[in-house]
Amino acid sequence: MSGQTNVLGGELEPCSVDPLTGYYRTGCCEQRGDDAGFHVVCCRVTEEFLEFSRASGNDLSTPMPQYGFAGLRPGDRWCVCAPRWAEALEAGAACPVVLEATHVSALEFVSLDDLRRHQWRDPA
Repeated sequence: MSGQTNVLGGELEPCSVDPLTGYYRTGCCEQRGDDAGFHVVCCRVTEEFLEFSRASGNDLSTPMPQYGFAGLRPGDRWCVCAPRWAEALEAGAACPVVLEATHVSALEFVSLDDLRRHQWRDPA
């Protein structure tokens, strides 16, 4: 993802290709300036987050085949809107974040400290 920076100051890494995520469906949580929703936080979604998102008006778990969307399940990696992740954080429903795959523009909505506190770490 040349030219895209993550919240740690390094090159933005891919978030997920299965399911294929990102506003631009490139697998990365990139921001080119025309994504008004800021789909820039790479998360491993949890049941709690999916329920919070559904209750907030964005059902990410129900398949929508007309859009090629199979629906998310807990554990899937997905580019989440930074404002929605911030709302989930406030509500106690924030899901784990993959910092290397989260775009620097997320810092306009949440602090790096909050993102670090929710950092996903692969089980050893």
